[in-house]
Amino acid sequence: MTTAAFIGLGVMGYPMAGHLAKAGLTVRVWNRTSAKAEQWTTEYSGTSCTTIAEAVNGADIVLTCVGADTDLKAVYEGDAGILANASEGAVLIDHTTASAGIAEYLATAARKHNLGFVDAPVSGGQQGAENGKLTIMCGGSEQDYAKAEPVMEHYARALNRMGPAGSGQKTKMVNQIAIAGLVQGLSEALHFAEQAELDVAKVVDVISKGAAQSWQMENRSGTMMAGEFEHGFAVDWMRKDLGICLEEARKVNASLPVTALVDQFYADVQSMGGKRWDTSSLIQRLRKFR
Repeated sequence: MTTAAFIGLGVMGYPMAGHLAKAGLTVRVWNRTSAKAEQWTTEYSGTSCTTIAEAVNGADIVLTCVGADTDLKAVYEGDAGILANASEGAVLIDHTTASAGIAEYLATAARKHNLGFVDAPVSGGQQGAENGKLTIMCGGSEQDYAKAEPVMEHYARALNRMGPAGSGQKTKMVNQIAIAGLVQGLSEALHFAEQAELDVAKVVDVISKGAAQSWQMENRSGTMMAGEFEHGFAVDWMRKDLGICLEEARKVNASLPVTALVDQFYADVQSMGGKRWDTSSLIQRLRKFR
């Protein structure tokens, strides 16, 4: 029986660890706020650990899902961290959306400890995590990925190795760049329809049957028209991700003018009090500044 240690029980990690428990794996969990880990054990079969060392020692797979690069260093490094306490031969899977640089750094550090490493950021949001329907973009060696894949399949809708360490994070950047432009375009389209006094619902019904169709249109146009922005990935998180994209773009000499502009539009949404609104709230900026 596979033993998995899951580090970080936020809105994504909590249900992802739950899927592993429901699949019959032996699951140990650790969270910075211990009450969250204890709550998890009331819903799922598993063990709440008081230290990272306790969670990862003897585990076949160690999974992390935390906030950013600095959080990853906090849980991976040091005498009390993952690298110093994971058992030799274990594979480390990181589901955090972070920089490609930190993924490459952790992969190198893992090899020095005879550990495998796969960077595996996810797309699909909280709903995808809860339903076990995440898209997972992975970077790492073929050998490490082969060990990690059967574990991730328990909460994946699509799962692919994109290349060596860091490739998963770079693919997630592509995803976020595409979403930023799509949401801004949809916001402008709906705002125009509103200002032109069209029946917006009817407009969406018509154009969603053609080339303008997108996941964002199908799943967010109705809530955008209703002014409801509590349905997923928060603006604060998107700005963090776009910052990573823009930094990587400078490194690889890629031009991202639309992404940079939309990032500033999200800053405007933050200043409007929308830090925790979902990413479709770009339309509120247009309504305010028309």
